[in-house]
Amino acid sequence: MRETKHTLPILSVEDLQIEFRDHSLPETAVHDFDLILHAGEIVGIVGESGAGKSLSALAIAGLLKRHSAAKAGRILFDDLDLLNCPREVLREYQGDEIAVIFQEPMSSLDPLMRIGPQVEESLRIHHPDIDRAERKRRALEALESVGLTDTERVYRAYPHELSGGMRQRVMIAAAMIAEPQILIADEPTTALDVTVQAQIIALLKEINRTKNTAILFISHDLSLVRQLCGRVVVMRDGRIVEEGETARVFADPQDPYTAQLIDAIPRVEKKESAGREQGETILSVTGLDAGYPGHPPRRIVHDVSFSLKKGEILGLAGESGSGKSTLAKAVLGLLPLMNGTIDGAGLRSAMVFQDPYGSLNPAKTIEWILTEALTGGRRRNFSREELHRRAAAALAQVELPESFLERRPAELSGGQRQRVAIAEALIGSPDLIIADEPVSALDVTVQAQIITLIEKIRRETGAAILLIAHDLRVIYRVCDRVLIMKQGRIVEEGDVERVYFDPQEEYTKELLRAAGIGSERDA
Repeated sequence: MRETKHTLPILSVEDLQIEFRDHSLPETAVHDFDLILHAGEIVGIVGESGAGKSLSALAIAGLLKRHSAAKAGRILFDDLDLLNCPREVLREYQGDEIAVIFQEPMSSLDPLMRIGPQVEESLRIHHPDIDRAERKRRALEALESVGLTDTERVYRAYPHELSGGMRQRVMIAAAMIAEPQILIADEPTTALDVTVQAQIIALLKEINRTKNTAILFISHDLSLVRQLCGRVVVMRDGRIVEEGETARVFADPQDPYTAQLIDAIPRVEKKESAGREQGETILSVTGLDAGYPGHPPRRIVHDVSFSLKKGEILGLAGESGSGKSTLAKAVLGLLPLMNGTIDGAGLRSAMVFQDPYGSLNPAKTIEWILTEALTGGRRRNFSREELHRRAAAALAQVELPESFLERRPAELSGGQRQRVAIAEALIGSPDLIIADEPVSALDVTVQAQIITLIEKIRRETGAAILLIAHDLRVIYRVCDRVLIMKQGRIVEEGDVERVYFDPQEEYTKELLRAAGIGSERDA
């Protein structure tokens, strides 16, 4: 990589505008975007969905389809305007001097190709003079540099044979193999649990320190931006509303929207007990073993016991693969028990999933989706008027207007779809709601709205809620008690106040440290 002084900008974006013309009227998605990026600098771009963060980054990387968007302004790199240069010239820089890692590596990696050739791709395209043996040597070196062990096995593996964290490391290795000057990281940690998130952030810091790579870090997680970035750009509705040194922006935001984003971050601070009376126990799980049938069967959950009271919110935390979702499925009766008992006679239960876009039927109206959840397909038991009234009442519970009944999922925002998913769970008046990562893919402000909604539902319906989340701040904000799972077992449990401020298990302490909660808690 060529030597560049930190004081000299390596990228200059001037008056970038992006306009889409696939509707009857042109729609400007990015307005007058300006950015200066220096070598060795890490700059964060934050804002809600639709703010223009990813579009601006894709334009810088030259990945916006030219026929679908009109672009104006300049993107200067190496005295070349990447926005307006010929396509064949732009290709010389893509993946070589400017590389991108995306949010979901499983979508970005070719499922039919082994990892090795995918990591080597940039070298094959931009450095055809490098022979096969040297490419493999560099690929193995790149895989090792991102903290992967047994690199020969990883090199030969297919994407589905790796964990989510390993796949993200592979994406970073593929991006860094040609030693680009600029790395664009677009929501690279959103789908990862807290410890893997911390590892990826540490890896990006190490790449920045050792390679002097400039990093453009796009995220809706302001806590991560505060840990990683020296400077932050705040976007809203396609415009930059504030920018500056990260410490200054977080301590003294100048724009009301920035202050709103920061205020929406759940905080781990000593809280007064709400004094809510404990209800009767409605669910009791004893000595539960659960998993998946087969030869031999795969046991995921081992000897788990807990109880849940009426009106209580119980958090379930742990790394990916710890058994959280398997436990939830067993409680709902979706998996056969291998051992133990679940005592919840007559309990009405419902589930809220992480991705409402995947769980809501895209071809049906919201009214159909809600009434189908109510009737289970037996609509003859209800009049049309009763079904409409119940569906409208369910939407009112989640603070959506009756007019939304006529819409389809694609016509709603992510937060609105999550509210519909909650309404779908509520329409049958459940005693127990299991919410599996209901806010992990949402912007911080929408996340705060859904958290407030969950608290309101508990207050108004008295339903018990089992909340599965990898965001420990969310669990602290909304839950009464928490279970910490590791490798299929509960290793710690108790009131959130006690577990967060006086954790007994080293694993719990590791999770809290990885989430950046230790220093916050001890302040």
